[in-house]
Amino acid sequence: MTDFGDAFTTALSLVVTLDPDLAEIVGLSLRVSLGAVAVATVIGLPAGAALALFRFPGRHGAVILLNALMGLPPVVVGLIVYLLLSRAGPLGVLGLLFTPTAMVIAQVLLVAPIVAALTRQVIEDLWAEYEEQLKSLGAGPGRALGMLLWDGRFSLLTAVLAGFGRASAEVGAVMIVGGNIDHVTRVMTTAIALEVSKGDLALALGLGLILIVLSVSVNGAAFLLKEAAERSQTGGPRQVPRGEDPALP
Repeated sequence: MTDFGDAFTTALSLVVTLDPDLAEIVGLSLRVSLGAVAVATVIGLPAGAALALFRFPGRHGAVILLNALMGLPPVVVGLIVYLLLSRAGPLGVLGLLFTPTAMVIAQVLLVAPIVAALTRQVIEDLWAEYEEQLKSLGAGPGRALGMLLWDGRFSLLTAVLAGFGRASAEVGAVMIVGGNIDHVTRVMTTAIALEVSKGDLALALGLGLILIVLSVSVNGAAFLLKEAAERSQTGGPRQVPRGEDPALP
């Protein structure tokens, strides 16, 4: 218990004093995760919206596949990217293995299906609500795509935050394709795993505290955005005139 207390105290000291090693790891983690989420958003938003609005043969199977891809095992994704980027792989000439770029690629494969699947559900619900009105104005699925993406922006930001949560907590895939190389590809999750195995609980706890703060912040932001989306759709709470029973319609 004393060892844990000492480790926790040291961890807080590392966080408060912005220890250079800790700051470097956190900075790389944020660059990789934010970069992956940005690319996944560019791919996932239009792909999910198009899947929601357009009807084509095999669409039902595509929706099922997209939902299944949300649960991709990270180590399998890491293995696939490793094989593609290894010297014997088709993309080996690019020399991307064991670089932050390889880690971004792996995280994009994990995050893009989440963003796309959640976008599809949001846009499909909005299309069901506004389809007749939009068609009466001459806006088919193609023209409605951009309008619905804008109308559902708060809910879609929640989808993006969910993707960031997945990326920032990822360890298996980035360990395989990044190699956990010090000062090169060591991010928070892989550093925690390494430091625990070495017995350095202070740095592991410090990184863990930052991960927890990030997780709470992301979930809090998602909750606030969801409330904002609900208020924008309902126009806020109904004002009850004085003397009127609020239980009456």
